[in-house]
Amino acid sequence: MIVARTIREVREKTAQWRRGGQSVGLVPTMGYLHEGHASLVDRARAACDKVVVSDFVNPTQFAPNEDLEAYPRDFERDCKLLEEHGCDMVFCPSVEEMYAPNAATYVEILDEMPKQLCGKTRPIHFRGVCTVVSKLFNIVQPDKAFFGQKDAQQLAVIRRMVRDMSYGIEIIGCPIVRESDGLAKSSRNTYLSAEERRAALVLSRAVFRGEEMFGSGVADSETVLAEMRSIISAEPLARIDYVSAVDGETMLPVDEITDGVLVAMAVYIGKTRLIDNFISGGPQ
Repeated sequence: MIVARTIREVREKTAQWRRGGQSVGLVPTMGYLHEGHASLVDRARAACDKVVVSDFVNPTQFAPNEDLEAYPRDFERDCKLLEEHGCDMVFCPSVEEMYAPNAATYVEILDEMPKQLCGKTRPIHFRGVCTVVSKLFNIVQPDKAFFGQKDAQQLAVIRRMVRDMSYGIEIIGCPIVRESDGLAKSSRNTYLSAEERRAALVLSRAVFRGEEMFGSGVADSETVLAEMRSIISAEPLARIDYVSAVDGETMLPVDEITDGVLVAMAVYIGKTRLIDNFISGGPQ
């Protein structure tokens, strides 16, 4: 596996692959990889001749009061996992390699979409996401890019950016990977104490109950959301940021849950903010 630290290295190697007629898949990550990331690499490996994984904690998507410095990092461990899953190149640039000292250009969606859900409390987040993913697309020039459904709003935002900016890249969403007890895999799970880890199961319990209600024919969104909020609120260590039902493309609230509606949540367990979701009728 190639370990690339510079943009030039990545461009030269991916250009060589393309000249040889090989397709390229990109898996953007912020490192501290787990089985969820591995599933994205596996999907890319199956769909593309070559797989590039970016391993970069992107500062432009963190507000000053967020966990940029505390975000877990273990590059050696990441490389071991990536090699085991057949990654061809990992791109791990410095902040200085990705952003010039006076960088002042951003990619941003200027409608209500990034202001919903996580965007309400993280107002600069999706501007940072779009900017760094756009840069990665320009650097790698992949044929396909792979994102997890756990970050459902991010996936929708990236799809919108690709459409609006006319990127010739296929965006592939991949299913949420869960622990055996149901908790969605997340790098931030490492922040949780043993007690908090047990408490965090209220997220998946609420998700599974919401799916069950939709499957049994309950379509009124507030009825479903009220039940999900009740499950979460019963846990003393949990504090709800949001539990919402939105259109899967626009991210705007809906009154009725039909196929393709995203039911998403962000919940603080202690100081750790976790997210989970389901899409009614399955991923679209």
